[in-house]
Amino acid sequence: MNPQRLAIFATIIQSGSISAAALKLGCGKSVVSRQLAQLEKDLGARLIQRSTRQLALTEVGQMVLEEARQIERSLDKIAHLADSYQQQVRGLLRVSCSMAGRRVLVPLLADFTAQYPQVKVSLQLDDAMVDLIAQQIDVAIRTSALVDSTLVARKLAENPSVVCAAPSYLASAGTPRTPQDLQQHACLLYAVGARVYDEWNFGEAGTVRVDGPLQMNDGGALVTAAVGGAGIIKVPVPIVADELAGGQLVRILEDVALPPGPATYAVYPAREFLPLKTAAFVDFLRQRLGEITGREPASAA
Repeated sequence: MNPQRLAIFATIIQSGSISAAALKLGCGKSVVSRQLAQLEKDLGARLIQRSTRQLALTEVGQMVLEEARQIERSLDKIAHLADSYQQQVRGLLRVSCSMAGRRVLVPLLADFTAQYPQVKVSLQLDDAMVDLIAQQIDVAIRTSALVDSTLVARKLAENPSVVCAAPSYLASAGTPRTPQDLQQHACLLYAVGARVYDEWNFGEAGTVRVDGPLQMNDGGALVTAAVGGAGIIKVPVPIVADELAGGQLVRILEDVALPPGPATYAVYPAREFLPLKTAAFVDFLRQRLGEITGREPASAA
């Protein structure tokens, strides 16, 4: 049974006529009449005795009206709740992020929840491409290309790259002056399964194949190893922003123009009726990540 028809039925009785109900509902009289007729057909009973001058409820119509008014109030309450919810940044926000991305994202969550105290964040760390719909994820933070056309991706920040190492490593092994010098150094490599990312792209300076004692599938772990003096890393600036600022890592090959790494995107299931909590989170990240990288994303789409 269509609850909307019950609400229309209640409006007819409240208004006193089908014409007045149609005017209140903002639709044609024939539409209201058809909805009433269909309701009576669904119930298998006449609800209203019609005459040229007035409407009179049947006995069953009176009983149905009492229930219909409750449904009408419930529909109004639901509409009010939805409107109220969209007027406030509140609720449980489910976020997915890669393991490496946690180094940047997790410190920002405290600031976000302080700014929006009615939001609770549930963070899922996973390097796999999660199914946002199946796992009820509100927004995923990704640096990979969007392959699902049913999703929406908004660019949060560009990711300039940096080559860096701990002062202790450079003191013992020396400082490389050209990308080719890296072949004589211990480079810390990102690896996933059998795939090792051992070719570092330096734009116009070419691509250099590097090697080193450690391979890891977690960017955060690579940073920890580099801080400990294990070798040189090439990573997006946001991942090592704190270490660079604190002097735990220092930039090398600064005169080489490095191509940017993959941009960071916020991915969510739909653009229409985007929850306010999701929109606020995406805008917050776009501002803060722009501050970290020192540049705004080229496009908001």
